[in-house]
Amino acid sequence: MINAIRRFSLGSSLTERALRSSAITSMGFVTYQFLRLLSNLILTRILFPEAFGLMALVSVVMMGLAMFSDVGVSPSIMQSERGDDEDFLNTAWTIQIIRGTGLWIATCALTYPMSLFYEEPQLLYLLPVAGLTLLINGFNPTKLETANRHLRAGRVTLIDIGVQVVGLIVAVTAAWITGSVWALVISGIASAVAQVVFLAHFLPGNPNRLRWEKRAADELIHFGKWIFLSTICGFFIGQSDKLVIGKYLSLDEFGVYNIGFFLASFPLLLGGMVTRKVLIPIYRENPPRESLENFLRLRKMRIYATALLLAMVIAVALLGVWLVDLLYDPRYQRAGAVVVVLACMQMPQIIVLTYDQAALAAGDSKRFFVLAAARGILIFGGLLIGLELAGMLGALLGLGAAYVCAYPVVVWLSRHQGAWDPLHDTIFALTALVAATSILWLHWGEVQKLLP
Repeated sequence: MINAIRRFSLGSSLTERALRSSAITSMGFVTYQFLRLLSNLILTRILFPEAFGLMALVSVVMMGLAMFSDVGVSPSIMQSERGDDEDFLNTAWTIQIIRGTGLWIATCALTYPMSLFYEEPQLLYLLPVAGLTLLINGFNPTKLETANRHLRAGRVTLIDIGVQVVGLIVAVTAAWITGSVWALVISGIASAVAQVVFLAHFLPGNPNRLRWEKRAADELIHFGKWIFLSTICGFFIGQSDKLVIGKYLSLDEFGVYNIGFFLASFPLLLGGMVTRKVLIPIYRENPPRESLENFLRLRKMRIYATALLLAMVIAVALLGVWLVDLLYDPRYQRAGAVVVVLACMQMPQIIVLTYDQAALAAGDSKRFFVLAAARGILIFGGLLIGLELAGMLGALLGLGAAYVCAYPVVVWLSRHQGAWDPLHDTIFALTALVAATSILWLHWGEVQKLLP
């Protein structure tokens, strides 16, 4: 496969860098996920399912705060003409620190209300400590965004793997010592510290310093205002399941759901990571609406990417029950059905995964927000309705329905950028429909166990 990717060339240095960056990012992500799986397998044998459910609630709160305050520093640096200017980068870093400090204060303020909402007193102690990771992340140097801007994925990938190794070692050690959810909290803080240190010392570039240049700040804030709104919607896109299902299910059932989510989401997370890091530079330098040649180049790249990701998610759906039975003890058995259904429901999202970055590359963060808002509303609504009608199974089916219903908005955005490819979408939609129907029929006995 790697040789095939190397042979596929659009005849430009940008494409060669994009393909190389995609391959490195993909291999790094696979390694990263393998380490996460290894950590998961070890920890599920030391800790109880309730610990994973409790940590998922902590993660929902922290993720919500992070996304509700995202001002788009990373995409701003990647798309801006001043993305390599030192004053611009230092102003962006200063904004990050201010944001990180505010996030930790907000985490402390939300501790008591969240403990009442989820009826979990342990959140009173877990949230303020876990929130330190948000404060630490604010000090991540902008060298990371510079490396992504220029499609230099090698060192970034090695750093990501190094951070995961640190987290794994700390988590397992702390789990043996404490036997509680605190092992996951301590591991998160250790990983955040390791990331700051590794980025600062192992990526090229000048160190950041505090700086506030008004012109840079105005540009960052102007572009970021729609990113801010988009990431609020992104929270509901990415975390609605945990936010809603976590309220409906017991902690042990919620922990089982999160194991299934972890296994099922591998292809979608991989595709999202690659597209975020690679597609903005490609769209920026080869806008599809400028020429038919650019459009056809992107079509070929899109077909390769969608075919690979769809094949992966079909394999995960087919093997989901077997994987859970092989890797986990009987306490997590129902996670197999979660893997099957969730993987099938993610197929529509995988088909359109390469479109939304076209808007960000063109600086059109407003249309990106409209798409994110539509997805967020549809997903939240689909989950609520599905839970009321058919419990966990209904929620997962509602998630898939939301992805399908968002398609007209995807078409609206991608047509404006000249990126919409109906031939690509039709071929893969039919493939996904046949595959999902067959897989659900094959595993229907297990899937029915998700009904209340």
